[in-house]
Amino acid sequence: MKVFKFGGAALKDAKGVAQVATIILSQPPNNLLVVVSAMGKTTDMLERILAMSEMGGAVSQALHALEKYHLEIVNELFTDQSKIRQEVEMIFAEIKTGLTNEMNTDKLYDQIVSKGELISSVILHHYLVSKKASSSWIDARSYINTDKSFREAKVDWVKTSGNILTLKGFLEKGIVITQGFIGKTEDGLTTTLGREGSDFSAAIFGSCLQAESVTIWKDVAGVMNADPKRFPNAVVFDELPFREAAEMTYYGASVIHPKTIKPLATKGIKLLVKNFDNPSLPGTLIHECTVDKLPPLIVFKENQCLISCKATDYAFISEQQLSVIFDALLAISVSINVMQNSAISFSFCIDFNESKVANLIERLQRDFEVNYNTGLTLITVKNYDLAHSVEYRKMPGVLLEQSSRSTLQVLVKGN
Repeated sequence: MKVFKFGGAALKDAKGVAQVATIILSQPPNNLLVVVSAMGKTTDMLERILAMSEMGGAVSQALHALEKYHLEIVNELFTDQSKIRQEVEMIFAEIKTGLTNEMNTDKLYDQIVSKGELISSVILHHYLVSKKASSSWIDARSYINTDKSFREAKVDWVKTSGNILTLKGFLEKGIVITQGFIGKTEDGLTTTLGREGSDFSAAIFGSCLQAESVTIWKDVAGVMNADPKRFPNAVVFDELPFREAAEMTYYGASVIHPKTIKPLATKGIKLLVKNFDNPSLPGTLIHECTVDKLPPLIVFKENQCLISCKATDYAFISEQQLSVIFDALLAISVSINVMQNSAISFSFCIDFNESKVANLIERLQRDFEVNYNTGLTLITVKNYDLAHSVEYRKMPGVLLEQSSRSTLQVLVKGN
């Protein structure tokens, strides 16, 4: 049994849907579970529509444009469109109704933005059926149970595993199409698993089903040692150890969602990253292995914020003061990307989120003198060599640098 995951780039238009179907139909006609993201930039658009709605703006035009985008894909893919159009239009009607709900921002976000995956999965399922495939559509929310941490829901693995194991009967008969990114609370509210969380969904299904493999289909040839847009000479890894891949995602490599590795590594399920435009390319195999002399991995993580805390009475930074800082971070669910301390200050770098940063600074100012910088880029060089060490340490605008035996990190203005 295998699990495939296709992202928005693969499903951005009718041609993409047809190519995804070709890849699926090249496999045996059963024991394949397919997880899909929303089409193209649908998630971004739904986020904008929700933000406009919460500010009291008119959203009908933007919502109509998004619906038209999906229906044009339907028009290109189907001769008999009546049933699929009805289902797509019904989901958009639910979005319109949902925007009137009086919920807190994060809870409403999950109810609205999750609809993108439902639309894409419905379209792909019906297209596979039109090609005579034995395809079943399932709602991932009926299988992935979570807590109520909206936008970053935590999986209830015991309940989720029991639910997903019931899919084996469906899979023996054919292909199963479902959604990434989404789950459901005990009382039936939709949750999301974190931005770009469809990779994680594929890992959840793969882990619970004890799949042979999970394949993430991307618009790149595999996992690369750097962003090819920044570094044209970037190389594709043939294979990577689970631990190396996990560290890459932690440092911000966007090719795989950070939560994807653990459930697969725990069960020894291999992860492949392949190119949907050219499936014949070998891609990258991530599994339990040893690879000698990996080339330097370079990750640029933008939109960073550096916060520095100093004791107001010039006292040394103690364990007690560090506890206050970490409690504040924990209270608003903020993760540190790199940290550094001196005798009288503690500095740390986090992803910039305006509301969370404002909340965090307000909390920290009760006990510390707080300074911060935004618009920064965190550059991580894993497996760095002397040349890379010299190059990045000498970059202009370095605010913080840190190195260990294998990893160099510099935080710089801009870039």
